[in-house]
Amino acid sequence: MKMKFLIAAFFSIAITQFSFAQNSAKNQLAQLLSPYYGIKDALVGSDATVTAAKAVDLVKAIDGVDMKALSEADHNAFMNLQEKLAFDAKHISESKDIAHQREHFASLSNNMFKMAKAAKLSTDPVYQQYCPMKKMYWLSSEAAIKNPYYGKMMLTCGSVTETIK
Repeated sequence: MKMKFLIAAFFSIAITQFSFAQNSAKNQLAQLLSPYYGIKDALVGSDATVTAAKAVDLVKAIDGVDMKALSEADHNAFMNLQEKLAFDAKHISESKDIAHQREHFASLSNNMFKMAKAAKLSTDPVYQQYCPMKKMYWLSSEAAIKNPYYGKMMLTCGSVTETIK
């Protein structure tokens, strides 16, 4: 009887640890989405200082990804995009020129979209949105348009082009 209890306890612990390890690996890449949204929101507000600070958060999140904790597919996806994401986030963080930040945000957004397509970054929908005036994309956690390329000038200009669920 004790042996059955020990075996059941062992399997219960093993399953819990496996589940925790999988969640931890997923959270490694999911941690990129929040600072990205922070950059987007700061650009919507046309605040170059806050945008730069939020980009510092994204640089830290990119640098903080534990590659060993990722699944093989997520590892490959992140490896292919890591330098590009870091390059744009670093440039945004080092600039106080909102136009320059928005240029790098366009590239950052395209690469974040690739990451979101390759790895499940969120249990919530991720909306790819498009600005027809700039011909540029961005990601959002909500379907409502808040254009980071024009801010208050054309806040609701754009449309949802794809939803990642």
